[in-house]
This record gives sequence, structure tokens and C-alpha cells, in this order.
Amino acid sequence: MTQQITLGGGCFWCIEGAFKQVRGVLKAQSGYAGGEKAEPTYEEVCTGNTGHAEVVQITFEPTALSVREILEIFFALHDPTQLNRQGNDVGTQYRSAIFYQTDEQRDEAEKIIAEMRADKTWQDEIVTEVVALEKFWPAEDYHDNYVERNPQNAYCQAVVSPKLAKFKRTFAEKLE
Repeated sequence: MTQQITLGGGCFWCIEGAFKQVRGVLKAQSGYAGGEKAEPTYEEVCTGNTGHAEVVQITFEPTALSVREILEIFFALHDPTQLNRQGNDVGTQYRSAIFYQTDEQRDEAEKIIAEMRADKTWQDEIVTEVVALEKFWPAEDYHDNYVERNPQNAYCQAVVSPKLAKFKRTFAEKLE
């Protein structure tokens, strides 16, 4: 039986691009969560006025990939100490967030954050939200496989490609 977890760690193109390569992930879909407006558009979310975060909903096979492993990858892909931003991407839509769908996911998220705080994995305070998923809104179709389809995009070249290269080196044994 598959599970889903929804993660926000800055621009969704990078998170999606990484998780689509992970063994055990059946689907990684960009979208929006955590806001008030129904059926938000990318343009609306980019204003920061809807309350949504850019997220990726990950559908996975828990016998092949644990919640813990997903969260380890997630925390390696972004800086969970940056409040409402990731690098030059600034706004609440870029916040670090785990939108859980099961008690196990919530418990595992709280546990790994507590461990990172105790180990001082990050010099600054971890600000990742851990909240129940109320509603996931899929992003517009042109966001699907964005990095793969737009390798010449300046943002992809400057920001996403280096992150994905580091991700591939770090998690080579977990990739398809």
C-alpha cells in the first residue's frame, strides 16, 4: 500500500527533480499547500498573499523507502533554518514545511528534527513547520518535470542543477 507525504523546501522544481529519481518514489508532483485560497495559481502563490507554500507531494512505496529516508533526503535538499526563504527565494511560499498525512509521518518528522537539534546538525534554529495536510493543490502542468524540460533556464542552471548534482553524489545508492 502506498503513502503520500507533502514537503515544502523552497522552489518546488528542485525538490520534485530530486525525488523523481529516488527508488521507491512512485510520483513526485509539484503543488501548493498550507494556504487559505482554493485552487491557487502559481502567480497568486508567488505574491505571498495566499498563505500557500510551494510543495511536492510524494507518493511512495513504504516497503522500498521509509518516511525516515524521505525526510533525510528532504533535509539534505534545503536549509531548514531559513525562515520563509531558501537562498534568494524569499517569501512564505518558500518556507520549510512537512505536511504529514499519518501519525507515523508526524512522529518521524518531530523525531528527526529533535535529533538534528540535539546533534547541532545546523548552526541556526530549525524552523521547519510540521503540520497536518489539509489540502494539496496540484501546480499547473507546465511545472511538471520543469527542470528536465527546461535545462537552459537560468534559474535551473544557477540554483537547481548544482543542488541536484550534490544530491546525486550524496544519495547515489538510493537512485533509480
